[in-house]
Amino acid sequence: MEKESYFHIFRGRGWPAPSQLEHYFLTPSAQQWVRETRSDCWALSAEGLEGTGQLPKNERVDLVLTMTAHPDHGVLLNYRKFGGGYNDSFFSKRDLSRLREWVETAHGDLFPVGLYIPFESAWKAVKEFMETDGQMPKSIEWVAGDDLPADAFPDPALRNISSGEHL
Repeated sequence: MEKESYFHIFRGRGWPAPSQLEHYFLTPSAQQWVRETRSDCWALSAEGLEGTGQLPKNERVDLVLTMTAHPDHGVLLNYRKFGGGYNDSFFSKRDLSRLREWVETAHGDLFPVGLYIPFESAWKAVKEFMETDGQMPKSIEWVAGDDLPADAFPDPALRNISSGEHL
């Protein structure tokens, strides 16, 4: 299994130790850091799970845990496992009644507030993910991407620019 990181200064092969990422979630300055740097999207990935590392890409089992932070709402986690017969996508679950309230990411995407969990809860899940070599964390609740309404992640181009409101 080949691991890769895309997390602030940790970029490239391998995953950093959990102790190296903890302060991005648990210190009082974590939310301020996200606000000031506009660095809000991170990922940990792995290729070749379940002994499929030598198989062609379309047969290999891969996964990625994407983390999108917002200083006021927390972190949205997306766990995707794909290839080798998998095509699974799960999102952290907080308040599904807020799926049609959105925040804009640093890249201009609109993400539902109802899928953002507190920084502390996100840290527990990220740490568990790392400590279990990419297993889906059990420390938080998840919702399958297929169970979300089609408009949960709207096209940013549909924003009402004149009023400054989202959709």
